[in-house]
Amino acid sequence: MNPLDAHLAGLAQALVPYRSEAGRLAHWGATLARHLSAGGRLLVAGNGGSAAEAQHLAAELVGKLREDRMPLSAIALTPDSSAVTAISNDYGFEEVFARQVRAHGRRDDILIVMSTSGRSPNLVAAARAAEETGMRTWAMVGERPNPLAEICQEALCCPSPDSQVVQELHLVSVHLMCEYVDRYLLPFERDRSDWEEMVRV
Repeated sequence: MNPLDAHLAGLAQALVPYRSEAGRLAHWGATLARHLSAGGRLLVAGNGGSAAEAQHLAAELVGKLREDRMPLSAIALTPDSSAVTAISNDYGFEEVFARQVRAHGRRDDILIVMSTSGRSPNLVAAARAAEETGMRTWAMVGERPNPLAEICQEALCCPSPDSQVVQELHLVSVHLMCEYVDRYLLPFERDRSDWEEMVRV
């Protein structure tokens, strides 16, 4: 089997069991819409390719997925090279996200950690820091069992042993979650706009 067919076969094999996560994605989207529209904050972290996924998620929420809507507070903990290198140099790479969580996170805010293996020590440390802060912790990971799925309050586990397939399903999850955010948020924004127009009249 050539590499393309092998890769697509692995992806196809994971898609059917992945459908079972539909309810979780809808729940996460609704929770984010409610929390972020009320002034709450989302923090997102990952390493390597998952760092890019974290930045992608934050960009979709601060910007938009499809229709225009209010900007939402989402911070990826990966792109600030000065903070990342200073924290790693002074405290060790294991603390690179945990210290940022303690700085930016507030009680009831949400931390999403993204990892294909679910075993990255710096993400485990971040999840523990978030729990100590009183934040909600969600994990997007690969197959169970893994430490992040166990210590986070909720986990979306992508059913594949292939890290590439897991990352691709994480991207699908990011888009679907943002789709649900918009689905729950936009009607609320329209209703609020109508009410404000009535008040002005």
